[in-house]
Amino acid sequence: MLGMIKNSLLSTVETWPHRVLRRGEKEQLSYEERECEGGRFAAVEVEGKPFDEASKEGVLKLLKYVGGSNDKGVGMGMTAPVSITAFPAEDGSLQQKVKVYLRIPNQFQASPPCPSDESIKIEERQALTIYSTQFGGYAKEVDYVNYAAKLKSALGSEATYRKDFYFCNGYDPPMKPYGRRNEMLGRPVINLV
Repeated sequence: MLGMIKNSLLSTVETWPHRVLRRGEKEQLSYEERECEGGRFAAVEVEGKPFDEASKEGVLKLLKYVGGSNDKGVGMGMTAPVSITAFPAEDGSLQQKVKVYLRIPNQFQASPPCPSDESIKIEERQALTIYSTQFGGYAKEVDYVNYAAKLKSALGSEATYRKDFYFCNGYDPPMKPYGRRNEMLGRPVINLV
């Protein structure tokens, strides 16, 4: 636990490498189309709980892993964002199922430590292209659903993207009270990378 706290407060945060392909603004919403690097990610699935509760549980497990709860007992440093895959229900709310991802820091990409928690899996993810919009505050399910609808409206028929899931990203530790960065990401139907 101490490693997890030290990691989130004192370590340098490495961000998921990406490049912006283009920027747009429509209906008072700014967005980007980005190409994100692939790599190894720690991932955990949580089902049967509301989005906010499931997300928190998944994030805490991953923070413990990078904080030293692994076979090498090593704190790896923090990466950002924490990325949560959300699955929309027919009514626009979110299903009681999430998959939480944290990119393994570059130093450990070739040979990540094995998680002590068996529910955490190390997955290889390919590069992907996404549409992204940012917003502040302490993001909850209602915020992600709201920004997903705004991004969908702003993209209109200009872009074809997956509607069966989207990514909810958070960049900041919970102790940061202001200037917070959250993102809602949609993924194109055809991966262009």
